[in-house]
Amino acid sequence: MKKLTYLFAFILVITGVKVKADEGMWLPMFIDRLNYVDMQEKGLQLTPEEIYSVNKASLKDAIVGLSGSPKPNGYFCTGEIVSPEGLMFTNHHCGFDIIQNHSTVAHDYLKDGFWAMSREEELPNENLTASFLVRMADVTDSIIPFLSDTLDARERSAAVRKISSRMKKANSEDDRYNVVVKSFFGGNEYYLFVYEVFTDVRLVGAPPSSIGKYGGDTDNWMWPRHTGDFSIFRVYTAPDGSPADYAEENIPLKAKHYLPVSLDGVQQNDFAMIWGFPGSTSRYLTSESLDFQVSEVFPPLVEIFGKKLEVWKEHMDADQAVKIQYASNYASTANSWKYFIGQMRGVENLGVVDQKKEFEAEFQTWAEADETRKEKYGSVVENINTTMAGKRELFETYISVIYLGVAGADLMGYALDYSGLEGAMKQLKEEKDKEKKAKKQEEIDGMVEELKAGIPDFFKEHNMKLDQDVFASMTEMFYNNLDASYRPEYLVKLHDKFKGDFDAIAAYVYENSFVASETGANEFLNDPSLKTMSKDPAFQLAQGFMAKQMEVTGIYRSAPSTSADNRKFIQGIREMSPDKFFYPDANSTLRFTYGQVLDYEPADAVHFDYITHLSGVMEKEDPDSDEFMVDPKLKELYETKDYGPYGTEDGRLVVCFLSNNDITGGNSGSPVMNGKGELIGLAFDGNWEAMSGDLAFEPDIQRTIVVDSRYVLFVIDKFAGAGHLVDELTIKKKMPEPSRTIVREEVETDE
Repeated sequence: MKKLTYLFAFILVITGVKVKADEGMWLPMFIDRLNYVDMQEKGLQLTPEEIYSVNKASLKDAIVGLSGSPKPNGYFCTGEIVSPEGLMFTNHHCGFDIIQNHSTVAHDYLKDGFWAMSREEELPNENLTASFLVRMADVTDSIIPFLSDTLDARERSAAVRKISSRMKKANSEDDRYNVVVKSFFGGNEYYLFVYEVFTDVRLVGAPPSSIGKYGGDTDNWMWPRHTGDFSIFRVYTAPDGSPADYAEENIPLKAKHYLPVSLDGVQQNDFAMIWGFPGSTSRYLTSESLDFQVSEVFPPLVEIFGKKLEVWKEHMDADQAVKIQYASNYASTANSWKYFIGQMRGVENLGVVDQKKEFEAEFQTWAEADETRKEKYGSVVENINTTMAGKRELFETYISVIYLGVAGADLMGYALDYSGLEGAMKQLKEEKDKEKKAKKQEEIDGMVEELKAGIPDFFKEHNMKLDQDVFASMTEMFYNNLDASYRPEYLVKLHDKFKGDFDAIAAYVYENSFVASETGANEFLNDPSLKTMSKDPAFQLAQGFMAKQMEVTGIYRSAPSTSADNRKFIQGIREMSPDKFFYPDANSTLRFTYGQVLDYEPADAVHFDYITHLSGVMEKEDPDSDEFMVDPKLKELYETKDYGPYGTEDGRLVVCFLSNNDITGGNSGSPVMNGKGELIGLAFDGNWEAMSGDLAFEPDIQRTIVVDSRYVLFVIDKFAGAGHLVDELTIKKKMPEPSRTIVREEVETDE
């Protein structure tokens, strides 16, 4: 369940079907009022205050939002604190980019794994932060009354931002905390979240990809699964316990709460609870809005991402250095590509659009049964569907202009980094006042130094030969897939000059652009020239692509908005069922979900067990495939059945299990806990048959795939020999009942 990044957004809404215990991403502040009784009946043994408390340490204080920003608005993954000294578990794929950044051909931590055998060996990371929720609050009454019904979508957003800005300042305690205000239920409610953000987070351990990414793209989203998808980090603080950037004197976080780790394992129907930061769901799209996504949004993305993956793989297979260089980008893009395919497949196979239409008919009947309701809600579905239908023709163009142009090849985005410098140099040329001219020159000098500082990182992360081939493929698709009116003038000139040969166009651009090489970029910045910039082929193309992107974006955004009608629709749904508990759609805020360890039957005569074992790793082994290689040490441990305390009573080792918890992207790395709040596994994926789950929850077949905590500890201890990390943990295991021997004393009788 990787993070998915979009340049577009859709209304996040709630489910209108009957809520079951396994469905729902619930806000923790309402656990006592909405969920606690039901959770107790399912197996929860903690009190509400032990789970969520503002005044005392509670389970929420062990849940971590992972980001690359010191002031995040959302989180790409979740982690959990598992020791008193800030040790944190998350998924291997969540740490993948970090592991890649530390890898070289000589020290390939992706291939070989990494284990810090002392605190001094733990590796710092510039772009990784850990956020802990301090508190949340309902601020709806401080925002909604100040939003007039006459405001259009942009005016309303501006008004919310203005009010939210004041709230953030008032609650940040002079920037001690990161404060976020988010809308819920389509803008019918607003909540404030106060986070403490730690910026010194160090890599402690990661298994080799043959364990942490076992099965690769082939097994991604699939069950049965045999992936040890985990990595280990540690959160550090200043000596006084406050957040601080990396420094040698920093100390491990003194955890307010940490999760014990259970070795008891799981059984069918066991209680399972997950906490984390789910990214986004859209479960109350109307039928037209849903069909718009699967018909207009996903297909062009599948085509574009598929082609890019094809080019990347060819170069990665040919060069180990390039494979390391692009490993994270490839994994993330491949995950998104397969996700889009699965969403389309799931929506079609499960008839989700027709289900939406049936519900809309019920809603319409309810709305029209009362004159007041009819006036307020009677036209909202029709309005939404009409507006979305009107956007269909433009949207594929919108997507293609963005993802095939500026976001096509990495060189295009890098060339645009020089746009600010170009603008400042033009202003300098036109400025007549000596004092202002000198000030502008100082500004330019600062820009030049900043661009120079960024050169090593860009060329460390990118291979220009690979990027050249990506450019050729993406630009050819841009030229052929889009109407001629969207072709930049300079692209047309190049097309004519090279007679439609896009490989030749790419070669010309990359051979003649100063931004296409580290040497060229440095030479240009040593003596920047407007003339050189204006003639640079990459810069000209990037400017042309950006102009077309701004043009189509302006047209798309000027189209009517559905936000007001969506807000009414959601309000109407809640009014239609006043006795029902509703949960808001995911929006990268802290949530919990609860359910059971459970098998499933995805099709007629097909049954999937709820658990997999190490034997399955061996059965899938393929020495000729990077995805299914088995480390010799792991094979040796399997053959000798050297599982230590992590194996089962029948001499097997569990790798993964299933639950029916409700999760999505952002929940990767989330702790899966038993009724005592003990860690039993890490959530890392969903199942292929229920890929439409972000759009409509499927209770019979939707499952969360979890790596078992016993396998995690086995890999750390027995495979890696990093038992010192296990020693940090609090291990929970039931003691076996003592056997009783009944002694019968023979008594002599007279008989």
